[in-house]
Amino acid sequence: DKWEYPWYAAWDLAFHCVIFALIDADFAKHQLLLLTHDWYMHPNGQISAYEFAFGDVNPPVHAWAVWRVYKMTGPRGGRDRAFLESAFQKLLLNFTWWVNRKDIEGNNLFSGGFLGLDNIGVFDRSKPLPTGGFLHQADATAWMGFYCLTMLSIALELAEMNAVYEDMASKFFEHFIGITDAMNTLGGNGLWNEEDEFYYDELTLPGGKMVPLKVRSMVGLIPLFAVETLE
Repeated sequence: DKWEYPWYAAWDLAFHCVIFALIDADFAKHQLLLLTHDWYMHPNGQISAYEFAFGDVNPPVHAWAVWRVYKMTGPRGGRDRAFLESAFQKLLLNFTWWVNRKDIEGNNLFSGGFLGLDNIGVFDRSKPLPTGGFLHQADATAWMGFYCLTMLSIALELAEMNAVYEDMASKFFEHFIGITDAMNTLGGNGLWNEEDEFYYDELTLPGGKMVPLKVRSMVGLIPLFAVETLE
């Protein structure tokens, strides 16, 4: 199909680069840096989602791909720190875009829209809701927790050679704790349903009423990704 191939989606490309690093490490690094280049990244820090909708939102896995490619393509003590540091600087802009644009109430519960995995939903989460109001998304919030932990890992790595990055590591650790607290306790139990033992999206209606969308789907499993071991 001439239309379907070739085309890119930003988060697909991140996964592709991890695999491509096994074949051509320099090409994989170049591709990851390309999407954060000032020619292609929006001035506000957003990474272009795909060529048919630059302004849409993909899960923020770019930092994870950078971290994986960095570790895969060199022995400990001999890795490409310039690549890691360059990517980290640009990813700070992207992280800030998420915080400023996708945390509607400033309470560490995020929206985002179409975030993959659940391609068929009750309604299109990238568009205004038919009910009005807005969604707190379990997957968007969990992806941001995951993003925090990846940036924390990168900052700790860079801090071994440059103490300036210690403050950035603290920032991402504290932000992760804030997201975790909101997701589990805000308003009583956050997005967690104790009876079902599952995370659900939460619909906030124009009048302020909050309704959990009790759909058993990948949305409620994404929080399992946000795990990091600190030594």
